[in-house]
Amino acid sequence: MSRDKYLNIFRETGALLEGHFILTSGRHSPTYFQCAKVLQYPKHLAQFTQKIAGHFEGSEIDTIISPAVGGIVIGTNVGCAMGKRTIFAERENAEMTLRRGFTIVPGEKVLVVEDVITTGGSVKEVMHLVEKSGGIIIGLAIIVDRSNGSVILHDNQFSLVSMEAVSYDENDIPESLAAIPTTKPGSRSISK
Repeated sequence: MSRDKYLNIFRETGALLEGHFILTSGRHSPTYFQCAKVLQYPKHLAQFTQKIAGHFEGSEIDTIISPAVGGIVIGTNVGCAMGKRTIFAERENAEMTLRRGFTIVPGEKVLVVEDVITTGGSVKEVMHLVEKSGGIIIGLAIIVDRSNGSVILHDNQFSLVSMEAVSYDENDIPESLAAIPTTKPGSRSISK
């Protein structure tokens, strides 16, 4: 499927938002991908899941892990499609951790699945967590790569949509964007 067709799906489902957003990375952007809005539709969730599972078919994978909250839905579905154990990492005291009895054992082969990356910060934290536990990262799957391929976190990295999404450091926000009230839709500040 072409990039434009994916973007049309995001627009049609209200998952591609426009305004002034503070991204999870702390950068400011006039656009935001709210993947949960597209993944609520079984047709699109199944379609995205099959593309990711198909890409990694034949890879030796024991476990799928996703950063909470955004990657949980797609990660879980990919795990189901591949018949693999599926877990997630979440923040506790501002640090990605494994909770709820989830573990990774040394030598375990892990696929990381995320909904959207801009700088890849949350994914890097999850990858570090996997490696610290002795796991082996087999690959990384992403629905939307906002870096247009400039953020390479693994040599077996796959994204459904890769595009350059404009974002700004908080000290370099253009006046036209600064005039719009900010929204912080990401999940980094969510704690349990």
